[in-house]
Amino acid sequence: MSAQYPPRRADFPSDFRWGVSTSSFQIEGAGQEDGRGESIWDRFCTEPGRIRDGSNGLVACDHYHRWPQDLDLAQSLGVNAYRFSIAWPRILPQGRGQVNPKGLEFYDRLVDGMLARGLQPWATLYHWDLPQALQEHGGWKNRETVAAYLEYTDVITRRLGDRVKHWITHNEPWCSCIMGYYEGVHAPGETNLAGALQANHHVLLSHGHAIAVIRANSAGAEVGITLSLHPIAAASTSAEDCAAQVRHDGVRNRWFLDPLHGRGYPADTLALFGADAPQVQDGDMQAIATPTDFLGVNYYFPEEVRHCETGGPARSALTHKDGVERTAFGWEVSPQGMVDLLTRVHRDYAPARMVLTENGSTYEDVLRPDGTVADAERKSYLQRHLASLQSAMKLGVPVQGYFAWSLLDNFEWAEGYLRRFGLAYVDYATQSRILKDSGRWYSQFLRP
Repeated sequence: MSAQYPPRRADFPSDFRWGVSTSSFQIEGAGQEDGRGESIWDRFCTEPGRIRDGSNGLVACDHYHRWPQDLDLAQSLGVNAYRFSIAWPRILPQGRGQVNPKGLEFYDRLVDGMLARGLQPWATLYHWDLPQALQEHGGWKNRETVAAYLEYTDVITRRLGDRVKHWITHNEPWCSCIMGYYEGVHAPGETNLAGALQANHHVLLSHGHAIAVIRANSAGAEVGITLSLHPIAAASTSAEDCAAQVRHDGVRNRWFLDPLHGRGYPADTLALFGADAPQVQDGDMQAIATPTDFLGVNYYFPEEVRHCETGGPARSALTHKDGVERTAFGWEVSPQGMVDLLTRVHRDYAPARMVLTENGSTYEDVLRPDGTVADAERKSYLQRHLASLQSAMKLGVPVQGYFAWSLLDNFEWAEGYLRRFGLAYVDYATQSRILKDSGRWYSQFLRP
């Protein structure tokens, strides 16, 4: 079933959600203003060598002060939804206990601003900026952080639940837990597998328990979680590489998908982790499997693996294929990978609905003397991935929305400001926003 190319909005359902995604730490700034507490990313940025360009998120895109301009920009694109995240330390500076009224007031203004512009708010409760005060007691490794997260969830959903009806509990537990507590490349920068897996279990547990809290405080709300998922291929047809592919898929994809869909942790992956596997209490797996309304999927690139005895618990290593198109991040550009991933998840897990909560690319964007940014590669990336999304939907995958990552160039975590993913270019010296050619195309695509 071939899709229209370039894709047309008219070929998608009339009630399809078209949006852009952002996250609090990456764009808000105001890191030490209006009572906001310190996050683990604030602390991580102060540690030498953690951020490639030595930068931090204290100012970022100054969205905290410039949000009306940014929402105007989103509205001008023609999107009908806006995905944002809430900064936990802006609401509860110490993680729990005392609530910061100014933090609540900011998100009141932000949500009201979205609604005034016809933008449906999609709120992510946790996009990695854990209050540092909780990290001092173990962060997500400590089961008490689940209780703290539920307290935070209750506070913010009570405040915004009358207006926000689409909630994402967590963004990419792989990144917040495995990259943060095992690989050490994200905050809090730890390198202990058992700790990472316990943190991951607590994140999933907090997701499961939060669903009832959100539904109680936001009548009629739709609730889901967002995972970073990859289609995974073996580097060869050898038995060793094929076995490595299965192991890697267990660690990378099934470790999250299986428990969320009521299957518990995959037995083969538990065996790989051995004594490092998380401690699970009675009722935990039932809570994690609490039914949701949608599954958020972040798709960027496929992975290919080969057998490698020193390649971590999965005994696998990523290969670097020659002759394939790549972004400036080195990520393979594979629109077909989106089709492969979405159809696999639909076939194997059958979530009621899926949403592409992130999809985007980074290139070496240059602001030209005439004030334009000619990002032909990103425009092509966007067009081809939307065509692939259409193909997946023609194959029966129930996708209800697409959110481009991202509205703005921003603080790209351990890369600092070296990577630009935005549909709009940000001149960090002046904080001016310049719509790139890719953003202009997206806007044209979205016009009825």
